[in-house]
Amino acid sequence: MNRPSFSKILVETCRLLLGVVFLFSGATKAVDPQGGAIKIADYLVAFGLDTFKELSLFFAFNLSAVEFALGVTLLLGVYRRYAAWLTLLMMCFMTPLTLYLALFDPVSDCGCFGEALLLTNWQTFFKNVVLLAAACYLWRYNQHLVRGFSRQAYWFVPLWSYLFICGFAYHNYMHLPIVDFRPYKIGVNIQAERMIPEDAPQDEYRYSFIYEKAGVRKEFGLEDAPAEDSTWTFVESRTELLKQGYVPPIADFVIHDRIGEEVTDQLLDDPRPLFLLIAPHLAEADDEHIDEINQTYDYSVEHDMDFYCVTASTDEEIAEWEEQTGAEYPYLRADDTLLKTMIRSNPGLFLLREGTILMKWHCNDIPTEEQWPEELAYYLDENRDPKAQEEGRLITNLLTFTVPLSLIWLYDLLRHRIRRKPRKQIEGKKTE
Repeated sequence: MNRPSFSKILVETCRLLLGVVFLFSGATKAVDPQGGAIKIADYLVAFGLDTFKELSLFFAFNLSAVEFALGVTLLLGVYRRYAAWLTLLMMCFMTPLTLYLALFDPVSDCGCFGEALLLTNWQTFFKNVVLLAAACYLWRYNQHLVRGFSRQAYWFVPLWSYLFICGFAYHNYMHLPIVDFRPYKIGVNIQAERMIPEDAPQDEYRYSFIYEKAGVRKEFGLEDAPAEDSTWTFVESRTELLKQGYVPPIADFVIHDRIGEEVTDQLLDDPRPLFLLIAPHLAEADDEHIDEINQTYDYSVEHDMDFYCVTASTDEEIAEWEEQTGAEYPYLRADDTLLKTMIRSNPGLFLLREGTILMKWHCNDIPTEEQWPEELAYYLDENRDPKAQEEGRLITNLLTFTVPLSLIWLYDLLRHRIRRKPRKQIEGKKTE
């Protein structure tokens, strides 16, 4: 039996590396398509392409679908030449782009893996250099790859992968992401995540001071600054961050009332169940399910529960929302970036108790007034395990994707064997 050559092993390694990275990248983007759209909009603004911001969501859906389908296609060895070409083209585009991001930092992180894995721009560039080298080798020796399907079944793999991940992303967009990679997960205690341990590393700074004497400027450190010397005139001070200290998972959760007083601790220390309607901008909020929202507020009043709408909207936008929807609940204010991070829905609903996130609802999933007694009884149960629900949804989606693919593979394999068997019998008779 011949041993596989080094080039054969290397090209299969490149295929595995690229396939896994593209599949993971596409899947994580599809988990949070709205977050992907926000990141793409940041790119468009940074490059002066604001005109295309309205297409951000379309780009987010298709980018995740193309990456996922390409990853599956590479891993299963179908359309080897086309897959290798497309991979090389994408890496030839992404590598110079990430070098530009690393040099000039127009966007803080690339968003390659959504919120699942955050990389600096330099880390992303070096990652892409490795992937570009792998893509070049894969393109050169793509015909050495092992095929997982016969040519007659090639078409099903990229088509099913593309359609599945589009449907998966659409479900995550119309509801909430099936996996929450952000700090505000169900079960998290916000107060605890804001705490900084006593022994946590602190920020390290370098302080310098510019003084002028006889028209000559000179820079001094903190220890040797001539503050007492009247012959020197102070010009300016400079502060440089040398090393960042510990940053808590939730560092920016600050909420104020409408007159500007902070009420963060008051909300997080409340022992009673508390509803927060999160609406970054009421002018852009979906009012299709306003009846369910108003019913939830009525239910909270009847059962002595607080209900607040937390928004970054102006007083005029709040007044217009109240006029359009008949809303009677009180309002609080917070930064719009914080609110968009908390929940991928405008508006969306939080259920808190003593700072712990018990549940989150997309506006499409807010229960009706008749459903609330049963819903609250379930979500206020301290023995409930939210991770078990998340794992169940993940397994369901994994089976939804892999079972049809496995059945096609099995059918393709059996059909291929059945066709080969008569050929062998005919060849055997000829030799007799």
